[in-house]
Amino acid sequence: MSKKAVMMSVPVIVLIILWFIPAPEGLSADGWHFLAIFFAVVIGLIIEPVPAALVGLVGVSLVALFGFAGDSPSDNIKWLLSGFSNSVIWLIFAAFMFAMGYQKTGLGKRISLIMIKYMGKSSLGLGYSVAFADLLLAPFMPSNTARSAGTIYPIASNIPIIFGSTPDNEPRKLGSYLSWVAIAATCVTSSMFLTALAPNLLAVDLINKGAGVAISWGAWAMIMIPLMLPILLLVPLLAYLIYPPAQKKSPEAPQWAKEELEKMGGFSREEILMGVFALAALILWIFGGDLGVHSTTAAISIVALMVLTNVISWEDVISNKAAWNVLIWFATLVSLASGLKAVGVLTWVGNMAETSMSGLTPLMLMLSMLVVFFLLHYFFASVTAHTTALLPLFVVIAMKLISPEQIPAFMILLAGSLGIMGIITPYATGPSPIWYGAGYISQAKWWGLGAIFGAIYLAVLLVGVFIFVG
Repeated sequence: MSKKAVMMSVPVIVLIILWFIPAPEGLSADGWHFLAIFFAVVIGLIIEPVPAALVGLVGVSLVALFGFAGDSPSDNIKWLLSGFSNSVIWLIFAAFMFAMGYQKTGLGKRISLIMIKYMGKSSLGLGYSVAFADLLLAPFMPSNTARSAGTIYPIASNIPIIFGSTPDNEPRKLGSYLSWVAIAATCVTSSMFLTALAPNLLAVDLINKGAGVAISWGAWAMIMIPLMLPILLLVPLLAYLIYPPAQKKSPEAPQWAKEELEKMGGFSREEILMGVFALAALILWIFGGDLGVHSTTAAISIVALMVLTNVISWEDVISNKAAWNVLIWFATLVSLASGLKAVGVLTWVGNMAETSMSGLTPLMLMLSMLVVFFLLHYFFASVTAHTTALLPLFVVIAMKLISPEQIPAFMILLAGSLGIMGIITPYATGPSPIWYGAGYISQAKWWGLGAIFGAIYLAVLLVGVFIFVG
């Protein structure tokens, strides 16, 4: 039997085993069977024997076929398609088009090169240029893979080569340091902005459904920017002290960036328009609520303008496999997550949690939940799978045991951990395999650095509980 066949059989075996186990006390047979399908989907998302979107599609299809989502065929198909009418899913899709605009126009590349030109005279300066380039792109690129691996990596990977630092020749001279700064920085920016990581937007939707708490771009920023910005400013310096490069000066890097910018020429019409559209989107995401404009309406409208002004083409839109893949993937996960509540699974989990954790004070409960939620990511190779599998359960526990006035800020901190937890392993978030695969950092060193930086990131998040929740 081939490896792929074995991997495909694992979720099926999990489903069959759970299916025939009697439903636990307090949960209906339909609820237990739904949960069995849900667990099989999560296993499928972790090992990915087939594309993740297909895993989700199979999951919702099984639920609808067995009639667990309603009393009639029309109820079940309405549930199956409910995720595709979700505004957050289309916001994510639109933001992928923004990322394409940055890449196609060259604006993302230009921003990175400008940073290197003016800040790259030393290794530490190069570290800050990589971090700040990621920061400027983050609010508009919900795929940290597109941002870090697709935009930053092609530029940053050329810099160590200038100094003879390759994976096989003096990797610690410069390449190792820049690789670690790049992944450490993108994890921080992924938590800093609501639109910097697609699972952030998925988490906000799950929180809204489970807790009735609507989290806006501005509300997220009010908590996560004050927490994450100091960390981002320290990341290049911490890496410089903990994992220092042998090469301290880099006078050649600014000259190289200058030459690359000269090859690009002046700002093109498309770059200027992309910058204007990105700024307009950011303003509407922050202030749109006061102006009566929904954030998804703003995003889709600007995507239409991008096509009409030829910043991107309609062919670019319909051929963007990553965007359509994420749309189908996340839409099916939203439907599955909503089904957990509908069939009584979340109520059942909440009652058990209330019984077992009622002795903890609200403060200790919040701190414990953040630590456990963060550390459980060691078992996930996908932030999306982590979000789908665990967040609804943590939300229902919080709703049972934390006071209503503390819930909104705590929910932001819980969802805000999704970006920074990507630092802990070489497989924890999208761009990690790219930077690890570059070969500058050994697996053992990555796990060690991940533990150190992960502990720092988590500690700052826990401080946020005292500052913003109390």
